[in-house]
Amino acid sequence: QVQLVESGGGLVQPGGSLRLSCAASGSIFRIYTMAWYRQAPGKQRELVARITSDPIINYGESVKGRFTISRDNAKNTVDLAMSWLKPEDTAVYYCTSIIVTTEGVPPSTYWGQGTQVTVSS
Repeated sequence: QVQLVESGGGLVQPGGSLRLSCAASGSIFRIYTMAWYRQAPGKQRELVARITSDPIINYGESVKGRFTISRDNAKNTVDLAMSWLKPEDTAVYYCTSIIVTTEGVPPSTYWGQGTQVTVSS
């Protein structure tokens, strides 16, 4: 059993900063890609940032230059530092990871429960 638990969401003013954290726990043999997605009301879920185990990093176009993803392999965590936040960044942010629970077993994708980020004055 694997759990991903996000923290750090909340209300912030435009131009402000916020840091999200996600911790993976449970039966974990290896973690490959870790990523953050977001979903605003009435919109499809979209990629915010992704970091592989190499690490190779990708960002969604709308957050490039403002958000920074990082991971701590020893702690099985992935963080998202968000700065210069805009109202359009308002969404539920989800952590996801591709995880192997047991050696020899194919990896599976796990999702956290989501954390709300609201950017408003």
